[in-house]
Amino acid sequence: MESLSGANKSIVVFDMDGVLAEVTESYREGIVQTVEYFTGKKIEREIIQDYKNQGGWNNDWALSQKIAADLGVPVDYDVVVQQFNVFFLGPKNDGQGLIQREGWFPKQGFLERLSETHGLGIYTGRVRYEAVITLDRFAKGIRFDPVLCADEIAVGKPAPDGLIEIQRRKPQAKLWYIGDTVDDARCARAAGVPFIGIAAHTHAKRRELVNLFQQEQAVAVVENVNEIEEVLWRKS
Repeated sequence: MESLSGANKSIVVFDMDGVLAEVTESYREGIVQTVEYFTGKKIEREIIQDYKNQGGWNNDWALSQKIAADLGVPVDYDVVVQQFNVFFLGPKNDGQGLIQREGWFPKQGFLERLSETHGLGIYTGRVRYEAVITLDRFAKGIRFDPVLCADEIAVGKPAPDGLIEIQRRKPQAKLWYIGDTVDDARCARAAGVPFIGIAAHTHAKRRELVNLFQQEQAVAVVENVNEIEEVLWRKS
């Protein structure tokens, strides 16, 4: 596998949700509960994925608002954000809500081993506060440089701005982007960054998602983040 040093080291940039963090019972459940709160209707998780596969719905607050509107209940965006965070972060906004249900996909030692040959970075649709909660819980000893969050970029995914900013900060490094949505893939393609897609075999819309990744010229599609080492070795 390619092994560089200093500023020239290749950097594997991870999305967080669905790639590093298991968010079925956190962000996805937050959408379900928020939509139900405003509409009285409990949606299936597959409906959320249908919207995600359309692209343009990387922001779960905006997606919650969109689904509620499509169910006939328009709600102001700021009101949606406030209620979503009651569920997700807890009534006191202290990180004790659904975010505590998250899991962590990387196996023990995986990121440490990968960091011996590549730099590690994050570009996530989370805001900084939410990203820090999960990273402090699961990856406190892992060095990610940079960690770039949605509230630090003017235009979010699928626009390429976040990856372009990382490339600006690390001009000599080759970037890879690891994501699990079509917005991740489109962001990488627009930025000219090789993309590896994550699509678990248990994914309800896996075939559709894999096809979308292929259309966006993903260099590979794997089951989970622990399988990217072989791809990096083959493609480097």
